[in-house]
Amino acid sequence: MVRVVLGGTFESLHSGHSELIKEAFGILKEAGSGVVHIGLTSDEMAAGKNHAVSDYESRRKMLSEFISELLKEMNLPADSYLITRLDDPFGPSVSEYYDYIVVSPETRVGAEKINEIRWNSGLPELNIRVVDFVLAEDTIPISTTRIYNGEIDRRGRLQNKKSTSSEITHNDENKNS
Repeated sequence: MVRVVLGGTFESLHSGHSELIKEAFGILKEAGSGVVHIGLTSDEMAAGKNHAVSDYESRRKMLSEFISELLKEMNLPADSYLITRLDDPFGPSVSEYYDYIVVSPETRVGAEKINEIRWNSGLPELNIRVVDFVLAEDTIPISTTRIYNGEIDRRGRLQNKKSTSSEITHNDENKNS
């Protein structure tokens, strides 16, 4: 039985988050059985973000609903995952038995630090699976900050495109025609 761990705030559950979660459950699918343990950032930890964050329970509910649908699509048992509150940057990944950790390029350094802590504690290192950033239409990675700032939506589609002065002039000319 394989055990996979990942963590995050999962605010707005965007396409980048979806890919991380799909990778984790893909590992289970390949192995035939196991569990994905998701550490969901507590409200206290999320308070340090540079954007507003929904409360823990709202994020947990949204995450659970997404995972339930994904498990149906992947034909995996409903009990293939566990969501727990993450009160520190490492959570149980430094003390419990896991086979894999799933991270983004941005959080790979954290996974390497986790392996260092595990090694110093006599625990086996985790296999690190890095999931590439999901890019928005403008080829910049999708992020919750960009969504919060109104630049993109959760799927990376550009929002609130600012008109250039020539577009404004052209539009005004069309109104007068």
